Amino acid sequence: MSYPRGPRLSIRDFTTPDISAVHEYASDPEVTRWSTWGPNTLEQTTSFVEDAAQAHLNSERSAYSLAAVLDGNAIGSVAVWTIDPHDHNGELGYTFHRAHWGNGYATEAVSLLLEFGFNALQLERIGATCHPGNIGSIRVLEKSGFTLEGRLRSHRLVRGARRDSLLYSILREEHTSTIAEPIAS
Repeated sequence: MSYPRGPRLSIRDFTTPDISAVHEYASDPEVTRWSTWGPNTLEQTTSFVEDAAQAHLNSERSAYSLAAVLDGNAIGSVAVWTIDPHDHNGELGYTFHRAHWGNGYATEAVSLLLEFGFNALQLERIGATCHPGNIGSIRVLEKSGFTLEGRLRSHRLVRGARRDSLLYSILREEHTSTIAEPIAS
């Protein structure tokens, strides 16, 4: 499988050597503050990376949990998946190491995921949700061309509490490609 490459980042399937890099951010309470998971134990991170690393063997694959790579190192986890194959709807998500926040890497990674989702997965609509307090993620989605569709009340049960989510989406015809070259994974 080949994935698009950005000016600074690439995305690829995870490998087991990524476990320690992923655990650095997956175990960080500040990184996972707005997530529905974490902070992870080493066992949870290992399970995630090993499962993601094996996913490429599935010929019916409709979900891609990938490493966001900068200078050969995994600095984040990004994902795009099909939620409704009949209607060609998908979702995406992303998490980055705190040391790399504020540098545009998440926005670049979302561009790569959109390119892959609309072209390789043939999606027509890609959605994303985030916590209403997650200002960084809101900025990434808005910069990436997503439209706020509304607030999903009591949408998630996270660490024993109900919480709202903001729902964003982008349609194929709204997306402008900025990615030039595919790379082999």
